[in-house]
Amino acid sequence: MDKVLVILPESIGGRLTTSSIKDGFIQNGFCVDVFDELYKNDLNFDFKNYKYIVGYDFSPVKFKIDNNLKIPAIAYFSDVIQEKTSGIGYLEYYKYLKNNDIFVFYWDRELAKKENLFYLPHFVNCEIYKKLKPLSKTSFDISFMGRLDTKIRLETYLNLNKHFKNLKFSWHAIEKHYIDAYSRCENDFEKEILKNTYKGFIDNENDMAEAINNTKIIYNINSQGISSLNYRTFQVLACKRLMISDKRGELDLFKGTLPYYCNFDDLVKKIEFYLNNEIEYQKITEKTDKIVKLNHNSKICVEKMLKMINSKNN
Repeated sequence: MDKVLVILPESIGGRLTTSSIKDGFIQNGFCVDVFDELYKNDLNFDFKNYKYIVGYDFSPVKFKIDNNLKIPAIAYFSDVIQEKTSGIGYLEYYKYLKNNDIFVFYWDRELAKKENLFYLPHFVNCEIYKKLKPLSKTSFDISFMGRLDTKIRLETYLNLNKHFKNLKFSWHAIEKHYIDAYSRCENDFEKEILKNTYKGFIDNENDMAEAINNTKIIYNINSQGISSLNYRTFQVLACKRLMISDKRGELDLFKGTLPYYCNFDDLVKKIEFYLNNEIEYQKITEKTDKIVKLNHNSKICVEKMLKMINSKNN
C-alpha cells in the first residue's frame, strides 16, 4: 500500500481543507501519516516509505525543501500564491513551484490559467458533509461562517439582522475575529447583534457539518481569487442546505442552479423567497447535492489529482 505524508497547516481554513484531501487519499487506498505544523509532532518518519508529501498552500513545499527530501510534493492552494495569505514563506518558496517533482493545484480557474497550474475546485468528504437533519429541526434561519473582516462583510451581516428582526441568525468564527468585528461596530445596538448571534469557533469537519445542518440558509461573500468559490460553498451544498453566493464565475460549476445575489437588496429578496418557498428550496438542494457528490467529493477529486500528475509525468 502506497503511503503519503500529509502536512496539516496551522490555519483553520487550511486544516479543514486538508482534512478532505487526507480523506480522499485514504478513500483511494493510501496509508496516511500526518505531521501537524501547529503541534509540531515527532519528525521521526522514515521518509523513504512515502510516495508523496501532500498539503495546503506552501506547507508541503516548505516541508520538502527544508528537510531536503526527494519525495514529490502535492500542494493544493486556495489562497493567492503570491500573497501572504498563502503562508509566511510565500516569497521564499514560490520559485520551487515550477520544479518537476512539485505538483500544484489551484482552486481558482482564472488564476490557474495565469500561473499555468492544475485547476481543481474545492472538494469535501461527502461521508461527513451530508444531510443530518430535516429543515424543520434547524435552530437558525440564516448563517454566516467565517471572518467579518471587511467592511462589506460586517455591514452585510449587521444589516441583515436589522432587516430580518424576527429571524434567527448564527455566526461562526475564531474568537479573535469576533473581537475584531465587535470593535468595529458603530454603536451598542450593533455590538449586541454580534454578541447575541456569535456561536463560537469550529475547528473540525464533523462539528462544521453539524452547524451547517442546523441552519436553513447560508449566504457567502467570497474574499479571494477572481472566479472561484470558497470551501464553504461545497460544505454547505453537500449538506443539502441552500447557499446564496455573491456573483462568481465558477457558479457555472452548478449549471445555473445555485442562486446568487448582486447587491444587498437582491440578497434580501432571495432570502425571503427561499424561506417561504420550500419546494423551490428542495429543488435546488437536490440538484446541487448531486453535482457535489458527482464532481466535488474527496475520493473523486484525489483520483483527478493523481491522473493529472500521471499525465504530466508521461
